Amino acid sequence: MRRCLWLLILLCGIGSAQAAPPKTVLVLGDSLSAAHNIPIESGWVHLLDACLGNMVPKWAAVNASISGETSLSGRNRLPALLQKYHPAVLVLELGANDGLQGLSLPALRDNLTAMIDMAQQAKARVLLIGIELPVNYGPQYRDGLRAVYTELAQTKHTALVPFLLDGVALDPALMQDDGLHPVASAEPKVLDTVWKQLQPLLQ
Repeated sequence: MRRCLWLLILLCGIGSAQAAPPKTVLVLGDSLSAAHNIPIESGWVHLLDACLGNMVPKWAAVNASISGETSLSGRNRLPALLQKYHPAVLVLELGANDGLQGLSLPALRDNLTAMIDMAQQAKARVLLIGIELPVNYGPQYRDGLRAVYTELAQTKHTALVPFLLDGVALDPALMQDDGLHPVASAEPKVLDTVWKQLQPLLQ
């Protein structure tokens, strides 16, 4: 009888493990992650979700990205997103709109810091994704923006993608006419850039 009970407990445990919901990667970003002006299924986050669904155990991506999002609006939205999705990993891709609007870099640093702290307090690992601005913004501002991501990744012990559009932004064939957003055919390359730093966080 005891042996039968032990086997039943073991089998129930196995069944529960198999039925466990996938862990979540929450992506909080702007139009670069929201598939701007391309089919949503072509965007790098959608492609990421397909990759995660093939893993064992499975993961899933939740795309909370909104075109036009700034670090402040992302900071305001994040608490509810963490409470709703309980992500194991947060991919934080914000700051491009702050930069394009010439907003305060100390304010950007403060907002990103707050979001990293929220995620880490919620037991989520963080992948911070940086961005580069066009050269007409000047070296001082561009260098300062770059330093925000590098220094935060070091001090907050997060993973870092220094530039989301590495290998894409300078190739006109891979960019839309606005010069800011990738075409659909470039999105797999964007995903590859993210995946190199994201994969270790899934282990």
